[in-house]
Amino acid sequence: MRRRRLVWMCLTLLWALSVAGPAPAEERPVASIDGAQLFESQVRSVLSAKCVSCHRGENRKGGLDLTTEEALQRGGESGPALVPGKPDESAIYLRSVAEEGERPEMPEKGEPLTKAEAAVLRDWIAAGAPWPKQVVLQEKPRADDSFWSVQPVRSEFAADTSIDSLIQETLAGHGLAQSPEADRRTLIRRLSFDLLGLPPTHERVEQFVKDPDPRAYERLIEELLGSPHYGERWARHWLDIAHYADTHGFERDQLRPNAWRYRDYVVDSLNADKPYDRFLREQIAGDVLAPHDPQAVVATGFLAAGPWDFVGQVETQSDALRRAARAGDLDDIVTQVITASMGLTINCARCHDHKLDPITQREYYGLWAVFAGVKRGERDVSEAETRRIAEDRTRLNQELAAARAELAKLNGEGLDLADMIGGGDGRGSGVAGRGIELRDGTLVTGKLGYQSEIPPNRRQRVAWPAAVPEASRFVQAVFVPDGRGPVPVTDLESAADLPATNGHAWDAVRNGPLNAQRGTTLNGVDYAAKGHSLLGLHANGGVTFDLERIRRAHAMTGLRFTAVIGFGAEESVAASRADFTVYVDAERKWQKLGLRKDETATIDLPIPAAAKSLTLVATDGGDGIGHDLLFLGDPRLSPDRSDVPLSDAERARTEQLPQEIAKREAALGALPESQKVYAVVSDSQPPVVRVHRRGNPEDEADEVAPGAIAWAKHAPSPLGDNAVPEGQRRRALADWITHPANPLTRRVIVNRLWHHHFGTGIVNTPSDFGFGGDRPSHPALLDWLAGELLRSGWSLKHIHRLIVTSRTYRQSSMTPNAAAAAVDAQNRLLWRQSPRRLDAESLHDAVLAVSGRLNLHRGGPGFRDFRYVEAYAPIYEYITPDGPELWRRSLYRFVVRTTPHRFLTTLDCPDPANLTPARVQTTTALQALALLNNDFMLRQTQAFADRVHRDAATEEDRIRLAFQQAFQRPPLAGEIAGARELDLFALCRALLNANEFLYID
Repeated sequence: MRRRRLVWMCLTLLWALSVAGPAPAEERPVASIDGAQLFESQVRSVLSAKCVSCHRGENRKGGLDLTTEEALQRGGESGPALVPGKPDESAIYLRSVAEEGERPEMPEKGEPLTKAEAAVLRDWIAAGAPWPKQVVLQEKPRADDSFWSVQPVRSEFAADTSIDSLIQETLAGHGLAQSPEADRRTLIRRLSFDLLGLPPTHERVEQFVKDPDPRAYERLIEELLGSPHYGERWARHWLDIAHYADTHGFERDQLRPNAWRYRDYVVDSLNADKPYDRFLREQIAGDVLAPHDPQAVVATGFLAAGPWDFVGQVETQSDALRRAARAGDLDDIVTQVITASMGLTINCARCHDHKLDPITQREYYGLWAVFAGVKRGERDVSEAETRRIAEDRTRLNQELAAARAELAKLNGEGLDLADMIGGGDGRGSGVAGRGIELRDGTLVTGKLGYQSEIPPNRRQRVAWPAAVPEASRFVQAVFVPDGRGPVPVTDLESAADLPATNGHAWDAVRNGPLNAQRGTTLNGVDYAAKGHSLLGLHANGGVTFDLERIRRAHAMTGLRFTAVIGFGAEESVAASRADFTVYVDAERKWQKLGLRKDETATIDLPIPAAAKSLTLVATDGGDGIGHDLLFLGDPRLSPDRSDVPLSDAERARTEQLPQEIAKREAALGALPESQKVYAVVSDSQPPVVRVHRRGNPEDEADEVAPGAIAWAKHAPSPLGDNAVPEGQRRRALADWITHPANPLTRRVIVNRLWHHHFGTGIVNTPSDFGFGGDRPSHPALLDWLAGELLRSGWSLKHIHRLIVTSRTYRQSSMTPNAAAAAVDAQNRLLWRQSPRRLDAESLHDAVLAVSGRLNLHRGGPGFRDFRYVEAYAPIYEYITPDGPELWRRSLYRFVVRTTPHRFLTTLDCPDPANLTPARVQTTTALQALALLNNDFMLRQTQAFADRVHRDAATEEDRIRLAFQQAFQRPPLAGEIAGARELDLFALCRALLNANEFLYID
């Protein structure tokens, strides 16, 4: 009832105001006012800033909702608030103005509308109050231009300012002091894990502990910063931010076999202390900044590092689904770039203006426009190198073609096997049925004779109907005469050394004269031209020729099989490989494994006069890519050379040519493959981007141009118009992000470094420097470090040195201080160092290091600790790492998105589908069970015990060595006594599960 009385009082006041009239406003002709433009430019911000906070949502005051046009016209408990064209009858205007010297009724709290704002509101209503379709007003963001993180980085500090002076100043203000320095054993272990992610050897520990040089600690820092393992450690942190993995994710979680080059780029860049601004610029636009620098091209793998929906972007037939998948892709790229570099939650503006930070939805889509031409895919690392390799390959292939043609001419014409398979007699006669066993029919079990569920090296029975029409005739896949007549493909054990396949059934697609859909040229020779022939043989498949019938039909005695073998891969499967094998009487006589695209091999095989069958078999190379197609150029059965009349010179030439061919084939095989990387594939003229209302790609609004975020005032945020080429857009954004005056970029990265040295950042939300994030515990320190980064030329190693040489970093974590804990239980003021548990990968690597099995081989393709089963949705079955290749550092593990590694995930290894600026740390019973019983832990425990047993002679020496390896210290007397009660395996198992091993003090 009280609320209704207030409403009636308001109505009475409204009537009085309407009679008295508002303070006069400057009148303008209504016809001269563009109401829609006025709404977007001024009215929208006025309503958002001064009205919407009380008039939105379920708790709207007076029942009035001002967030939509419909709600505004509907009004509240007092009736309609707006009468378009009539400001003097619109409550929204009348309640916002008052006589001179009086406060208007609305807003109840906060600053009232200025005279200028009231005039704008009046003009808009007078112009008909146009409201753009589906615009929903949001409350004014809580952060504004005065927010701490967008203020210029403070640059004025006293000459003697340091990390310790700023920390101690804050501590003194709370009546606290720093803890004593940790001992040398603790410091070297802390430094080694922080900078390298690996434990120090006990020999290096003893050397450091006994070193009398007062600068021993500084020398140790330089040693570790100079180690190649430094880049591996800190690359792990950056790859978390980039949510890097080696597969696409989503339901078709396919392999990215060349993504690893980006991972290695990060490692190498950090080891080289590449200036951080250049590091960022290369990852955003390296292919534009330095198109001839292979590493700059590889750097753009950053933009492609996240998940990618193959079904939505490639397979779907739905345009709507494709647009939705592309929207998700662009959101991922924009979010990753801005979050990683500037620590802003830009994705919160996808569906509406950001509710906490002054970032508009239009600005968000302006960033979309920057990346609108960016696609993900395989690309050449160096186009120049790829061209050089291609030119060398073409030259060698042409020389091979000429030599092969000359040899074929000398050997005699022979019989064309492609013609024979097509129903002829090998001479183009078209007379069917000579020399080859034909099987008519189609496979009952599949449209193309393809079975996807057959286990490797197993047999699958297939069947043919009794009679079929002529149109569906084809050659049976493979059969081997064994004296009883043709043997079906399902009984191949009689063929020796048949290459293992990846589990596909034999493919019974017709093998006839090729209907060339993939080109007919091998080695520069078009085998579809007159005088040549080309046979296509699908993998997995093959054909057998009856040599006895061929000899009888063509009056031949000695035979030679000659052909040029090539791999007819399409560009989409250019990484595939195929195998080709020739059998004579079921005995393997010739084989080429791993044949790749643009590679050929020459066959010149003499066939014994008594041989009965010739079998040609194509298999898929076991690489998981099926339906490969092998080409046989000019496949012929020719008379043996001894049967061909030649001059002495011609006969000598027949002896020389095979050597020349072999030499060129060796040179061809030695050519390197052009290097590929999974990175940015650019569309030079991107499509136009429009704002998506409520984030819906099916509901587009105004067109936007490339742009950045106006909240950061260091440089203009517009980045050109839609005529600007794709690469220049990214370059402009890279320049804007790395501008020395950008208030966020330097603050964000020094905070990330601090976070990984102390377990928490100066800002405890490393990727949110907006209103929703944490406030800095030491704002002056953050700015001083950001200044040091700029003064050092953006050197990250310089920041590391400042941090790890500080007394703040070197504090003990074990000193009890109840008084300090009462004031600062979370240690945000840093009155001590904080103990930190090893992350999952560091624990994995430390266990391998202690067991003596750690393989420190750096770089290259990742190791696969899983069995890969090809399917529509590939299956990844993890195995226990058991072999040197699988004992590499976990950074080099082939990371699968949809199948997390169970052991590492249990230890809080993050999901690579998500950006991970700071890892969660849990303590669960499952972790304890995994550390005790996981097969990896048990095997490495045994290796640890074997190592200790081998390297020490007595029981006590073995106990001492085990403690030194695991804890980097000798055991105490009581620990020795307790260890004597355990066998060596049990002792090593206990040490690897102890907190002293699992934590950095």
